[in-house]
Amino acid sequence: MKWFRTAAVSAFLLVTAGCASTSSSDQSEQWVYPPMAVPLQASVQQEVQIARLTQLLQRTDLNDEVRAKMYYERGNYYDSVGLRDLARLDFNQSLSLNPAQPDIFNLLGVYFTQVGEFDAAYEAFDSTLELDPANSYAERNRAIALYYGDRNELAFEDMTKHFEEDPSDPFRALWLYIIQSELDPVQAKADLLSRYEERNEEWGWVLVALTLDQIDEEQAFKAILTGTRDNTLLAQRLTEVYFYLGKRYQSEGDFASAVSLYKLALASNVFEYVEHRYSFLELSRIYNEVKAEQVAKAKQQAEQEQAKSE
Repeated sequence: MKWFRTAAVSAFLLVTAGCASTSSSDQSEQWVYPPMAVPLQASVQQEVQIARLTQLLQRTDLNDEVRAKMYYERGNYYDSVGLRDLARLDFNQSLSLNPAQPDIFNLLGVYFTQVGEFDAAYEAFDSTLELDPANSYAERNRAIALYYGDRNELAFEDMTKHFEEDPSDPFRALWLYIIQSELDPVQAKADLLSRYEERNEEWGWVLVALTLDQIDEEQAFKAILTGTRDNTLLAQRLTEVYFYLGKRYQSEGDFASAVSLYKLALASNVFEYVEHRYSFLELSRIYNEVKAEQVAKAKQQAEQEQAKSE
C-alpha cells in the first residue's frame, strides 16, 4: 500500500494519524498518512435514552411485554455506543420475558461469532430464521459465522442463496467472493469481476473495485474525501474500506498491512457495522496464525539442531 509504505508504519502499531498528502519531485501525489474521520462518540440523545430507560425499568407496574421491549431498546442503545456486554445482558433479559424475538437472536449470533463461539452463533441464527424465515440479515450473518468457523462449503451454500435474492447488492457480492475464495480463488475472482461489470451506482461497488484492483487506493480515498462532508458518513465509509482492504491484503499474505488496516477499521468507533465487529476477530485470527507459524518454525529448528548434534 503506497501510503503505508511512505509513512513506514510498523505492522503492530496502532495508526492514529490524520489525513495528509505530499507531492514528489514529479508532482504526483502520494498519501503520507491514512485518511481518518473524527472517531464517533456517544450522542447526548443516546445517553439520555439509556438513562431514561434505566429509570423506567425500575418501575414495578410494567407488564412483561413492555419490560421486554424496554430491555431490547436499552440493549440497542448500549450496542450503538460499544457497550456490548451490557447490551448482551439486556437482550438476554428481554428474551427471558419474551422468547419470540428474532432480531435479538440475530444480534446475539453476531456477538457469539465475534468471540469465536460458533456453535452458539449457529443456534442463535437458526432461532432467528425459525421465527422469521425472511430475515436476510440472519441469513447473511449465519453464512459469515460458518465461514469464520471454517465450514466453508455450508457458508458458500448459504451466501449463494443470500446473494441470488439480490444480485445488485455489492456487499452480498463481496462476502460471496470472500467465502468462495476459500474454495476456489480463481473462480471466485472471475465471478466477482463478472458481477462488477454489471454494477449499479451503489457505494459498495467501490469496495468491490478495490478488491479487484480495478481502482487504486488513492482514487478511492480521494473520492471519499471530496464527496463526503458529513463526519459520520466518512467514518462509516472508511471503516468499510479499511476492513475490505484488510481482507485483500490478508489473503495475499501481507499480514503487516492487514493488521494496520483492521486497526484503522476500529479507530472510527462505528460500533454497529459488521466491519468494525469482525475486525477484532480478524486480528485474533492473524495473531493465532502467526503464532502457530512461529511455534512450528521453532520446533523445526530444534529438530534440525538435535539431528546435527546426534
